[in-house]
Amino acid sequence: MFSCILILFLLHTAASFVTKNASGVLSGKDHCVCEIVLPDRTFPAQRVAALEDETQRLGNRVEDEMQKLEEQEIRLESYLDRIINFTFRLERLEKMRPEALVEINYVLLKKELLEMERLVNELKTKLKGNATHVDNLHSEVKNISKIVGQLETMDKNNVLKIQKDMENLKKKLVDCEKNLKAIKTPVTIPLGSCQHRGLARIGKPNIIRVNWKGVGYKSGAWGKDAAWNTTRKLMYWVAPLNVDGRILESVRVYSNLYDMHLNRSAVDVPLAMFMKNKWNYTMAGQGSGMIVHNNHLYYNCYNSRDMCRINLSSFLTQRKTLLNAVFNNRYSYAGVSFRDIDFISDERGLWVLYTTEENAGKLVIGKVNVATFNVDNSWPTTQLKTEVSNAFMICGVLYATRSFSPKQDEVFYTFDTKTGKEVRVSIIMDKISEKVQSLSYNSNDRKLYMYTEGVLMSYDVALKP
Repeated sequence: MFSCILILFLLHTAASFVTKNASGVLSGKDHCVCEIVLPDRTFPAQRVAALEDETQRLGNRVEDEMQKLEEQEIRLESYLDRIINFTFRLERLEKMRPEALVEINYVLLKKELLEMERLVNELKTKLKGNATHVDNLHSEVKNISKIVGQLETMDKNNVLKIQKDMENLKKKLVDCEKNLKAIKTPVTIPLGSCQHRGLARIGKPNIIRVNWKGVGYKSGAWGKDAAWNTTRKLMYWVAPLNVDGRILESVRVYSNLYDMHLNRSAVDVPLAMFMKNKWNYTMAGQGSGMIVHNNHLYYNCYNSRDMCRINLSSFLTQRKTLLNAVFNNRYSYAGVSFRDIDFISDERGLWVLYTTEENAGKLVIGKVNVATFNVDNSWPTTQLKTEVSNAFMICGVLYATRSFSPKQDEVFYTFDTKTGKEVRVSIIMDKISEKVQSLSYNSNDRKLYMYTEGVLMSYDVALKP
């Protein structure tokens, strides 16, 4: 017996070697015979190769799935960005004023949300297992859809109203353009003439000065003698109300504009008297509806429906009841107190604006006979006085204003006493403060005189030839 070593080539395809010790016998002719028992099964080379292929395929699938997950993460981030954008837009909607909501396209917004919900559902299906963040995303989309639905329901009537207002505004802009075109070619209309087609535009404000009592006296009126072709064309007057915005105790008169600027050489005309340690308001005025016409100050007598006037030279006074007129702040102008009776002047004389119970708070135009101090004729209108901020007359035509914005007023309504015709217009005028306490027209220089928050201002007026 002897021992021999066999070297077997196994897994030749893999070029590896296996050694085996075995016992053997010597046979004839010097041959060595070794016996070895090998396992019944050979090494599974084919299965190993198959395993390698499967491993490769599995690796590819894992890479594919990882890539899909990365893509889904990117899409998820995109959805989150869109959700944040929706949330931001909704926050803006909640802060918007009603007129701004007309810009919202609810149909498009809901379409975007439906698409978002579809994409999130698709993402949930693909992720299947742990997808808490996607569930949260889905809930947020649902909540936003609900909020949009509520906003659309709540805003429907507002949008319809605002759309109607926008159409009216567009019409006003068209009318404004027509007015501007009408005055492109300057045509001189003589002062005092009524041969024209009415008001075309109002110029920029010209600030004159603060009233003589100071800015604390926010209410009042001022101007020049408004009687057509008056002999006192250079005279100016200023009438501030008390700080309560109601009582008129005195008026100050200047012989010219230079004196008024310097506040010198003034004549104070008292309307209230201090008697027996108390004020007597028998001939005092109330409200800022006063005007000077032919050297007389016309105003509403204090605490009554009476008309008062005082001669600024002789100080003689007179009062007359304005029949059926309401008073004491019953139907004053919008934003202005105690201006129930408003005197105005134009090329055709002196007028008074007031309201009656019979006309249910709508403006009534009265023509004042300055000789008898009576109202000879009157014209009831359909315009509520409480919707008007101020009014003036030009050639027998009433022009009513209203607040358009904090820095602008709009002439929006006219009434022609000659024809009885009422017309809606839109003529914008600038202002320096929101409230305008008085506005009057003077035919001698074709200007408007405004008293606002204690400041005296004037405007040039252009007429349509």
